[in-house]
This record gives sequence, C-alpha cells and structure tokens, in this order.
Amino acid sequence: MAVNIYNDINKLEATFRQTDEYAALAQAIDEVKADEEALKLFQSFRDIQMNLQQKQMSGEEIGGEELEYAQKTAQLAQHNPKIAAMLQAEMQLSRIVEEVNRILMKPVQDLYEGI
Repeated sequence: MAVNIYNDINKLEATFRQTDEYAALAQAIDEVKADEEALKLFQSFRDIQMNLQQKQMSGEEIGGEELEYAQKTAQLAQHNPKIAAMLQAEMQLSRIVEEVNRILMKPVQDLYEGI
C-alpha cells in the first residue's frame, strides 16, 4: 500500500496556520509592519544576521567591528517592544515546530535504538 505522506503534511500545515501561536505571530508581525521605526530596525537586524550567517557558512572571518555592530543592533531590536513581542511569539511557535519534529523523528530514533 502506497502512502502519500504529503497529503497529511498539507493537512498539518493547514492546522498549523489555525493555532493560537501562529495567529499571535501574524498579529505581532502586522504590528511591526505598521510601525515604520520598528520595521526598519527589524529589517536591519535581519539583514545583519543573514549577512553574518552567510559569512560564517562560507568560512569568512567576521571582524570585531562588524560583530559589535551586530550586537548593538540586536540589543536595539530586542528593546523595541513590538519587535520583542514578535520574537517572543516566534519562540512560542517554534516550540510547536520542535515538538512536531520530535514526533516525526521518533520512528527513526526507534529504528536506531537496537543498534
């Protein structure tokens, strides 16, 4: 019997969008988007993070000034109430994702237990 796991995953994705945690994140994102200062600060924070990740993945060295600038931008972003609320909502949603991943990987872990 062939199983189409993608049908179930698509149902899970639709259910995921209906959670309170998803709704809270969507609302928090809308609040950041509505505040021009918070939006610019978050976009800068995100761009810096992406740039640092790309450098790290390609093995480039990250300079001290660049790291210090990134830390200051992160602190500013985290002290903005709207951005902080958005990041908190994202963490709550991430817990669901982690739990789903744990559940999905359980059969694989079970296979390896006998080794």
